[in-house]
Amino acid sequence: MPNKKNERGLGCYYADLHIHIGRTASGRPVKITGARTLTLENILHEAAEVKGIDLVGVIDSHVPEVLDELERAMEKHGWREHEGGGVSAGKVTLLLGSEIEVYDDHCHGPIHVLVFLPTVQTMRTFSGWLGKRVKNMSLSSQRIYASGRELQAAAKEQGGWFIPAHAFTPFKSLYGKGVKHSLTEVFDPDWIDAIELGLSADTAMADQIAELHRYPYLTNSDAHSLRKIAREYEEVRLAAPTFAELEKALRGEDGRAIVANYGLNPKLGKYHQTVCERCLAPVAPDVDRCAACGHHRFVKGVFDRLAELKTAERGPKRPPYIYQVPLEFIPGLGSKAYEKLLARFGTEMSVLHEAAEEEIAETVGEKLAQLIVLARSGALHIEAGGGGRYGKVREG
Repeated sequence: MPNKKNERGLGCYYADLHIHIGRTASGRPVKITGARTLTLENILHEAAEVKGIDLVGVIDSHVPEVLDELERAMEKHGWREHEGGGVSAGKVTLLLGSEIEVYDDHCHGPIHVLVFLPTVQTMRTFSGWLGKRVKNMSLSSQRIYASGRELQAAAKEQGGWFIPAHAFTPFKSLYGKGVKHSLTEVFDPDWIDAIELGLSADTAMADQIAELHRYPYLTNSDAHSLRKIAREYEEVRLAAPTFAELEKALRGEDGRAIVANYGLNPKLGKYHQTVCERCLAPVAPDVDRCAACGHHRFVKGVFDRLAELKTAERGPKRPPYIYQVPLEFIPGLGSKAYEKLLARFGTEMSVLHEAAEEEIAETVGEKLAQLIVLARSGALHIEAGGGGRYGKVREG
């Protein structure tokens, strides 16, 4: 199991820190594009029993109804807050987060950022502050009518973390259209705790930007449905699955650390390559019109955007970035095969990290077993995505 402790009392845990609430228990929408089944209790069950994730960040925890629902669930199930922060909810720790949209007076933005706070009470306090600066507190990812630095200060006042979300995607991100050259145009660099890479970038791509070398990188799912949870995640070394321990890991203190980032091959992301806005055909960054349909507007891909921003050839030594193809991307792996794998191995993490190829073949056949093993090593052929369309895994 990943959390087996070493001689220093440190063990490894899996974390996915960007999961949306689709609906509250009463059925009210939170993330409009989120699935109706993406409720708080369903998220925690899916993370613990299906995915095998140890820490989950629910980034719509600022919504008052979500906080009320969480407190009722804590009383009902006997869940308690860890001494080091975070809610112990059975096999999984819930970290309370909020995704917010920054758009400042100098036309920087929109930029999505994540704020994480250690306790229900600190999130209540932050929610009250945020409620005076957004138009609809019941919805996710709302624009805040305050500066980026004001938001950072509010997070730090409550002992929180501040993390730019999916930092390179073409829309609503720090380096997509948020800033021209540097994050210092909008934020205080000393009040940033980590950078979330997003599905269309990896460590090597991000490290082309020299000002990011000081920060740890996170790989999270940005899940809008239960099945998407843990399509990206990190393995972290902690003494316990708590807010305080994960904070030490972000800082690399006392042996705590991010051990590995597990993420999609960036080609699988929806915005990796530049494509025609109309027909989604790939286009070179220096052309004026799409060769396929003649359209003149394009969605610039992360790969080309980072080439524009490049200020470094290489970055610091970092944890390995391991290309992980989620089971749902495996060609031919349908719902019946998926259920067979879970029935035998328990969780997706067990299938992806622990199950032997022979055991997988006994369960779903040799062909699927070979594809799963190839996915572990990043050896599958991938057709790049772009313009909001995911890349595809090819068998040949």
